[in-house]
This record gives sequence, structure tokens and C-alpha cells, in this order.
Amino acid sequence: MNTVTSVDAQNRFGELLDLVQREPVTITRRGRTVAFVVSPTEYEAMVRGTATAHSAALLSAARAAVSAFRGSGLGGSVARLRRDRAADQLREAGRK
Repeated sequence: MNTVTSVDAQNRFGELLDLVQREPVTITRRGRTVAFVVSPTEYEAMVRGTATAHSAALLSAARAAVSAFRGSGLGGSVARLRRDRAADQLREAGRK
């Protein structure tokens, strides 16, 4: 499974869409997983509960992301997530 930063995903969105057709992509921000992007075929398989070639990798990555968010010494809390997002929004507003 490929991993790209949120900035790269934003700047190279067309390439991201092409890549997702081949395999799921993990999107990170500040080193933490914030999203997974999957093809429509992969999504439909997940909804149906059927396995695909990427199912095990997706499940493992999702579990790792949840574990990292819950703490692991990083202070993974909703309050921290909100502070990080507010800081990102301020930084983004300064670039415009």
C-alpha cells in the first residue's frame, strides 16, 4: 500500500486518482494516518464484506492508525486533533 502526505495528495490529485485504481493509498498528515483512499471496486467489496487482494493490508493499516490515534505516547485525543486542525487551517490561510 502506498503512502502519501496530505500536501502531495492535494498537489498531485490526478496522480493519486490513478494510483488508487491499482491499490489503496494511505494519506498522512504530520506523520499520522488521516485517511485511506480506495477505488470504487475496493469500496464495494468492503461494503459487501468480501475479501480482496488488499483487504488484509487495509485492515492492518486501519488498526495501526487507530492505535496511533489512541495514544502510544502521542497524546492522541480529540482535543489534540482539533488543535492540530486549527493550526493547519491558520497555516493554510497564511499561504493564500
